[in-house]
Amino acid sequence: MERLASFSSDPFDKPPCRGCSSYLTEPYVKCAECGPPPFLLCLQCFTRGFEYKKHQSDHTYEIMTSDFPVLDPNWTAQEEMSLLEAVMDCGFGNWQDVANQMCTKSKEECEKHYMKHFINNPLFASTLLNMKQAEEAQQHETAIPFHSADDPPRPTFDSLLSRDMAGYMPARADFVEEFDNYAEWDLRDIDFVEDDSDILHALKIAVVDIYHSRLKERQRRKKIIRDHGLINLRKFQILERRYPKEVQELHETMRRFARILGPLEHDKFIESHALEFELRREIKRLQEYRAAGITNFCSARTYEHLKRSRDEERLKRTMLSEVLQYIQDSSACQQWLSRQADIDSGLTPTVPVPSTTGRRSAPPLNLTGLPGTEKLNEKEKELCQMVRLVPGAYLEYKAALVNECNKQGGLRLAQARALIKIDVNKTRKIYDFLIREGYITKA
Repeated sequence: MERLASFSSDPFDKPPCRGCSSYLTEPYVKCAECGPPPFLLCLQCFTRGFEYKKHQSDHTYEIMTSDFPVLDPNWTAQEEMSLLEAVMDCGFGNWQDVANQMCTKSKEECEKHYMKHFINNPLFASTLLNMKQAEEAQQHETAIPFHSADDPPRPTFDSLLSRDMAGYMPARADFVEEFDNYAEWDLRDIDFVEDDSDILHALKIAVVDIYHSRLKERQRRKKIIRDHGLINLRKFQILERRYPKEVQELHETMRRFARILGPLEHDKFIESHALEFELRREIKRLQEYRAAGITNFCSARTYEHLKRSRDEERLKRTMLSEVLQYIQDSSACQQWLSRQADIDSGLTPTVPVPSTTGRRSAPPLNLTGLPGTEKLNEKEKELCQMVRLVPGAYLEYKAALVNECNKQGGLRLAQARALIKIDVNKTRKIYDFLIREGYITKA
């Protein structure tokens, strides 16, 4: 059995099976007599005895797999490649993100293994240096050999992968719909003839020059997309989500300037601002500790614990002041006690609390005759009555939140408020109700 490292952790980077055209997953079979290019089969096609042109089912074969140790007995070759790719994607030092991308090793294991075998290993460093010197010597002495490239992935038109790639066709390096897609229409009726006047000839030449400028703009935009890696949107979004919220907003704002800088310079710019944000936050925290007279981290942990306790006590005093405000009114006091009971039990309070200004709260909404009422259950009807929300609007908001939760695997309150542009208190009540009833889950 020959052991060979896999192509990549991305299944679309692997060559397809010659039998069923599905993307290969390890282990798979390579014919030892056919090629080049290599004749590869998945296990299902191999067991059926698939034959194609010169390939026969009785040919000798090799089983290709990367399930074997290379540098450490507890790490397979596939995990070594996944670690290197995760460090390249997430950045050196972001071990928690590296572990999350690998899914098979912990943060400590990733950091220890990488530092031991790829940073502090002099034998490995000298080997890489010798390989680089040998490669440079070979490039100077011999010509570059020609190898036919394997077919790039061809996602089905209008599939999820095709939409994620914005209609990009790897085999042609073009998009289904180009920038200024109808620029050729201006040339379809132009014909240069000898009877053209000088002015008409000059106009036709000007139209061709304009078309050439549009083609240059297409190539410029393609170069920006290729250099910045904007085709793989999922990887791009994963890299963007590892930043804090403030840095993500800066990243979104500065994205339009990425075409001015190169990809490396733009990434350095964003990373420097992320580092600046972290340093400012740490400096602010240290200044708070210094103002409180704290000089070591042990005292800082005690300070944080006491600070949380003080915040909780302050909240209790605020609740007591509310009780004193409502104690003179028996009905208001009863409503406040019911509201606090709902809060303590983890439910959203549905009893309206009287305003201190003396203004009466709005009565429940009458749903009789409103369209969409028959589609609601009793709890949803009660929610619409208390929130004063018509059933049709509630059903639209519910569908939007449920769809977004299914896409993201969870939903935060801030995301819900961004989706439905209504009063924030109503959004909070709808959000809590859908979570309590199991329609959505928290992110």
